[in-house]
Amino acid sequence: MSDRGLSPEALEAVEAISGGWWGCSVGEVKDMSIQSQISSNKTKTYAFMVGFVVFVVLIGYVLGQALGYGNSWMWIAVFLAVISSFGSYYWGDKMVLAMTGARPADRKRDFNFYTVAENLAMAAGLPKPKLYVIDDPAMNAFATGRDPQHAVVCATSGILGKLDRTELEGVIAHELSHVKNYDTRLLAVVAVLVGTIVFLTDLFMRSLWWGGGRRESDENRSGGQLFLVVGIVLAIISPVLATLIQLAVSRRRELLADASGAYLTRYPEGLARALEKLAADRHVMAQSTNATAHLFIVNPFKGKSFGSWFAGLFDTHPPIEERIKILRSM
Repeated sequence: MSDRGLSPEALEAVEAISGGWWGCSVGEVKDMSIQSQISSNKTKTYAFMVGFVVFVVLIGYVLGQALGYGNSWMWIAVFLAVISSFGSYYWGDKMVLAMTGARPADRKRDFNFYTVAENLAMAAGLPKPKLYVIDDPAMNAFATGRDPQHAVVCATSGILGKLDRTELEGVIAHELSHVKNYDTRLLAVVAVLVGTIVFLTDLFMRSLWWGGGRRESDENRSGGQLFLVVGIVLAIISPVLATLIQLAVSRRRELLADASGAYLTRYPEGLARALEKLAADRHVMAQSTNATAHLFIVNPFKGKSFGSWFAGLFDTHPPIEERIKILRSM
């Protein structure tokens, strides 16, 4: 790979995998270097996040109107999002490590992991992250933490034992790219917003079931009934839409981390070979959950027997075959 960035074939593959809905034509993508592509993707993802926050506020407003509480639910939505984001910002990494049962890495016991992370962090201009290991034969890794100064990179014993040093460099460079690009913070905020929407819609449906809400006067009853119908529809579809948004952001950040990681190592074949081994691994992580699946370099849940377009909407990661194709065209 040259220092100028992705080859035209790789950029076409990136556009194809993103479905073209990010607004870049093939000609425009070809003119982008890796640095400009990273900048462009960051800008578009943060714009997406602004729209997501507006969506949360809108849901709170409509549900509040439907139950006759006016704007109060909108402010509840804002309050929950702020409080949850605060907790996720400061303690999210500790919660994830506790959920996965990770242990601190040891320099002697995990020498390759330790030294590869040190060297790549120095090359990337990042502080060395805290390193953790999950004792699990499944091959996987993830990064978390609110910023580069509080970053954590975690790998399973399976991936540390089965990858050679060059392949491990590709994986760690991918995870450090998540840290440098602030993906870890972004995905935590997205998860909080999705959780807020699910909580509000669940509370709304329970309130309807138990006869909650305020009585409307006759003159306001027709407007209230309209909000009620809209509220019920939103309560049904908004959790699905929110989850789709979360997964779309997650998939996009994985592609960005692949490109950034390849740029850091200047050897995309290392990560491509690592992804091939991860794809062939049939172990299922014992400590994986839906709440943490989007953090890992590959989906920790194995054995999907269907690969339709509809099922692909609910994948936390782009197809590994496409990621390998992009890396090998760099």
